Amino acid sequence: MKSKFSTFDLVCSLTELQRHIGLRVNQVYDIDQKTYLIKLQSEEKVVLLIESGCRIHQTAFEWPKNQAPSGFTMKMRKHLKNKRLEVLRQLGMDRIVDMQFGTGEAAYHVILELYDRGNIILTDYELTILNVLRPHVEGDKIKFAVREKYPVDRAHPRVPPPNVDDLQQIFSKAKPGDSLKKILNPHLEYGPAVIDHMLLKVGLPHGVKLGKGFDISQMDKLCEALQEAESLLDQALTQPSKGYIIQKAEKRPTSEGGSEDLITNQEFHPYLFLQNANQLYKEFDCFDLAVDEFFSSLEAQKIDVKFLQQEREALKKLDNVKKDHHDRLQALQQTQAVDKQKAELILRNQQLVESCLLVVRTALANQLPWPAISQLIEEAKTRGDPVATAIAQLKLETNHITLHLSDPFFSDDTSSREEDSDDEAGTSKIEPMNIDIDLALTSFSNAKRYYDKKRSAAKKQQKTVESQGKALKSAEKKTKQALKEVQAMSTITKARKVFWFEKFFWFISSENYLVIGGRDQQQNEVIVKRHLRGSDVYVHADLHGASSIVVKNPSPQPVPPKTLNEAGTMAICYSAAWDAKVHTSAWWVHADQVSKTAPTGEYLTTGSFMIRGKKNYLPPLHLVMGFSFLFKLEESSVERHKDDRRVRAVEDEEAPAEPEEGMAEVELELSEDEHPDGKSATTLGDVEEVDEDEDGSQFPDTQIRVEHTNDNKVSVTSAMGSLSLQPSSIADETTVVYLGDNQPIVVKPSAPKPTKQKQQQMKAVKKEDNDEEKEKEKQNIPHVKRGQKGKLKKIKEKYKDQDEEERKLRMDILQSAGSGKVKDSKKGKKSGSKVAPVVKKPPVPKPASAPRPAAGDVAGVESGGEDEAEGEGVSADIDMLDSLTGQPLPEDELLFAVPVVAPYNTLTNYKYKVKLTPGSGKRGKAAKTVLNMFLRDRSATNHERDLMRSVKDQNMARNIPGKVKLSAPQLQKLKK
Repeated sequence: MKSKFSTFDLVCSLTELQRHIGLRVNQVYDIDQKTYLIKLQSEEKVVLLIESGCRIHQTAFEWPKNQAPSGFTMKMRKHLKNKRLEVLRQLGMDRIVDMQFGTGEAAYHVILELYDRGNIILTDYELTILNVLRPHVEGDKIKFAVREKYPVDRAHPRVPPPNVDDLQQIFSKAKPGDSLKKILNPHLEYGPAVIDHMLLKVGLPHGVKLGKGFDISQMDKLCEALQEAESLLDQALTQPSKGYIIQKAEKRPTSEGGSEDLITNQEFHPYLFLQNANQLYKEFDCFDLAVDEFFSSLEAQKIDVKFLQQEREALKKLDNVKKDHHDRLQALQQTQAVDKQKAELILRNQQLVESCLLVVRTALANQLPWPAISQLIEEAKTRGDPVATAIAQLKLETNHITLHLSDPFFSDDTSSREEDSDDEAGTSKIEPMNIDIDLALTSFSNAKRYYDKKRSAAKKQQKTVESQGKALKSAEKKTKQALKEVQAMSTITKARKVFWFEKFFWFISSENYLVIGGRDQQQNEVIVKRHLRGSDVYVHADLHGASSIVVKNPSPQPVPPKTLNEAGTMAICYSAAWDAKVHTSAWWVHADQVSKTAPTGEYLTTGSFMIRGKKNYLPPLHLVMGFSFLFKLEESSVERHKDDRRVRAVEDEEAPAEPEEGMAEVELELSEDEHPDGKSATTLGDVEEVDEDEDGSQFPDTQIRVEHTNDNKVSVTSAMGSLSLQPSSIADETTVVYLGDNQPIVVKPSAPKPTKQKQQQMKAVKKEDNDEEKEKEKQNIPHVKRGQKGKLKKIKEKYKDQDEEERKLRMDILQSAGSGKVKDSKKGKKSGSKVAPVVKKPPVPKPASAPRPAAGDVAGVESGGEDEAEGEGVSADIDMLDSLTGQPLPEDELLFAVPVVAPYNTLTNYKYKVKLTPGSGKRGKAAKTVLNMFLRDRSATNHERDLMRSVKDQNMARNIPGKVKLSAPQLQKLKK
């Protein structure tokens, strides 16, 4: 199979690419270590693909780009971005391409080498190497390294084709029997395909060899062929050519017992050469399209070829079973025939057999040594004794002798007339053979022994014939099942799309938020720099090796606490806490609190970040993860699973049950004015700092249930008894409620709105209080560090005319612009929550618009020139998450399965799940055990089993935190 460009292919490709000269470089990406994409843009968008040692062409295929660009890519971005492609040329007739971007002293060259192991070199305008993909030394003097000059003059120039004298010299060094293509290819620049074409065109047969179809007298034809190749090369240099993919059809067996054609791509060419005219081919309008199609379908074709081999192996096993049964029957039939013949020969030579037994038994009875017995028999043979002549071998160690017996009724001198009469009587001639005779038995008993063997073989044959049908049916059934599984695997593997987030730790929360985490310091940095945006949340644990977790939140609504807890569990599980089996807590901050910029005079290492402002600590979390599978839904099945994962609102819950015996209900009417920060009573869980109850009155630890209704009433069920609080009774006092963790929640009464006169009086009193506070602060000024005194003096001078009210107004304005903290004048403390508009109930996203990953993180979209896809990216990721379900239904059409490791609470409603806790089991073995358990699940359909079975072992185990202990029903039975 063809895998790289020839010189002729390169000429045709560069002729087509000349139309893109003048386009600017928009961005550079890398697919792998050898393959790079250069995105050109002006009035049109063009993506140029270059692969070291292989190819260069325009591509329209969506190649998977690396999320973290390599150092070589960053170097090219630095020098090539926004520069025009000015020159695109081939150096001489070598497979070397020179691409010049920019002009004058601002020009840079990208040199692509397509021969041998290949290379990509970035140089400045003087061809001094700035970066090289594969540094090495060629010969003794040429170095490919940074700050070395690139040797342009080493490329071979175009030379005229060899004349008759040159050809005679070339053939004088060749061996008779070598093919002409092999002889000429090192001396010509056209490539083997063009050589085959031109030889056929002048009448020489395909694959012609020196001395076999070609000799020196046909040199004129060869010169004519070279002229034909030159004219073809001239045409390729000036005119764009079409493209052709040469294909091969192979018979592929089906599970129904038939066969179908499997089409595989073999070669790509810019012309339909004569040697390919009678083969299956596909034609394209231009050569670039053919090359792009060939390489983009290469992976899928490899899958087809791999599974074709597996199908052939399955059929081969069936053929082996059939052949084994056939050979066994043949062997049993042959054994029966031979045993019968041996028995009959013994009976026909009964007297001779008895004589041989008597001779040997007598010798043994006289206690003659075994060598002496052999010597006596040999001496008797020399005398022509018929008894001794019949003894072929002595096997005294096993108490046997071997006799050479022939049919006495069909001797050589028997007339043909007698043979005919015997044949008519039913007696057939038996060929002479060696027969083992047991010395302990008579001649008749020896004959009977062989008849018994014959009957035993006949019984085996009968049993084999009876079982053959069942065995073959079972083998055919297994083969059909294997073919069906292979074809299913082929379909699944082709449909399998690797999502952009699978390179990280990831899961989808129970409320449909995508949560991703870095595997190492480099990925941590990529996640924060590229994927932490807008209203996303950053979660981390202060532990060694802890992963940076990002909760993707495209909605302006806050991330719910349940998702934050799940992300916190992920953060501590992917840290040293897992191996140490330590229960701890994580914390979260908003995206704008995370910075890569270090304070002045300091620096941050890779994967480290500055957190500015207050950290929001989560409660201690358990080290419990789960393993499951998500199934990719076909588009028509997505609608059934829209509400599988969504934020559960109050109205979505079932009606509250009647209070149990000993439980009382408390109903509170709360007005919106009771929440100066704009939050409703449902945000009790977000209160971080509260005032302690000073009068000493408190409630004991009490378990309460708070139910919210749409009319601003809160129903509290408590085990304390009946507690009824109405607005009139709480107007003049503060109520403190304990939620069972000794942390009081302060419920303040709503006060009537003060009049304008009273507001002025309050403002005056407040100003006096502020003046007193300032005097106290002056008396309690802490020690000022060196260098800060001048700074404080400047700040004091700048804001000397600013009163407290003006300062508060300014702070409110700054807070609306994104400040994370505000001073609460009532409490005299800082609160970590942001100012939010007054709402009557907590914001609950609709199921159809539940929070999804951020826009810029769709596969293939990176920062720098891709902002136009922002709106479309959100929609694409919403659809992507909705198309993954952990609860497949029988009527769903499933495409493939994706293994997922997530906090166990997230997997509550998944069909397949197993609990992972820190233990001593290895990850790979644990993944195989889990898969076997899922495959044996009685509720699993055959298609679901195929989808799970198609997942590679390394993909299943890679997200398991470390050594694990598995917990699941029936797990011990499975292990046994």
